Amino acid sequence: MFRRRRNGLCSLSSSDLSHTIPRRAVLDETRIDHARRRVRDGLREIALKDKPAHPPKSLTVFFPCYNEEANVERTTLAALKMCRRLGIDFEIIIVDDGSKDRTGEIADRLAAEHANVRAAHNKPNRGYGGALRRGFREATKDWVFYTDGDGQFDFEEIDKLFPLLERFDIASAYRLDRKDSFIRKVNAFCWTTLVNVAFRLWLRDIDCAFKLYPRSLFDEIEMKSQGALIDTEILARAKRLDYTIGQIGVHHYPRTAGTQTGANLRVILRAFKELFKLRRDIRNTLPRAPTSSRT
Repeated sequence: MFRRRRNGLCSLSSSDLSHTIPRRAVLDETRIDHARRRVRDGLREIALKDKPAHPPKSLTVFFPCYNEEANVERTTLAALKMCRRLGIDFEIIIVDDGSKDRTGEIADRLAAEHANVRAAHNKPNRGYGGALRRGFREATKDWVFYTDGDGQFDFEEIDKLFPLLERFDIASAYRLDRKDSFIRKVNAFCWTTLVNVAFRLWLRDIDCAFKLYPRSLFDEIEMKSQGALIDTEILARAKRLDYTIGQIGVHHYPRTAGTQTGANLRVILRAFKELFKLRRDIRNTLPRAPTSSRT
């Protein structure tokens, strides 16, 4: 039962311990350990929420818009208000993804009225993935924050992301009390579960459009998705390059104008097609040589 060490002390082997310690005591200790981990994780999130926010010195804010003439101006003005409050070097990019309404016209007017605002136009429409790829390529600041152009998030909650950057490379929010239809929530749950398993990401809300990235990431990866897979692709490629991802909840608000397109059957089928097409390519991500030119 006992084994003698070189220093003359005796110890129990692991096999002996299994016979010596009652099984019930081992199970109780396991439960206690799990409880301690839950408390520790909870305290970490509380600490992150209470930690003073330190915004990056320079920030690109962009949002894709498709037929968002009723939302693009108020979304842009809300972004301007937030950036001015932070007192940092910033730019705001409106990505008009081939809109058929007055979105592009309004974006150009806002760019003419505000020195820190730019409009980028995709012609023709390139899909959600194409719009995000354009925004990330256009970014010139050290950090890139993106959200959607429909006004369902509060820009002021960006402060919640900054403390995450003390411990993680990327800040990715998840929606609290998501204000979408039941079927949209079911679709999102199934999709998030699928891509989490496929790429071992384990994120709560993979497609939440409230994320903060270091711009340098986009010099290391090549984005290929044209559709709804884009969020998964970026995060999965980043993880393959050992980027760490922090999460925190932000509020989600009902859409007050315009029409959602994410639940469109064609959009969903396209996302699944890209998933199976790009899965191996994403999982084999390797760093690419940095380039000084922008496309």
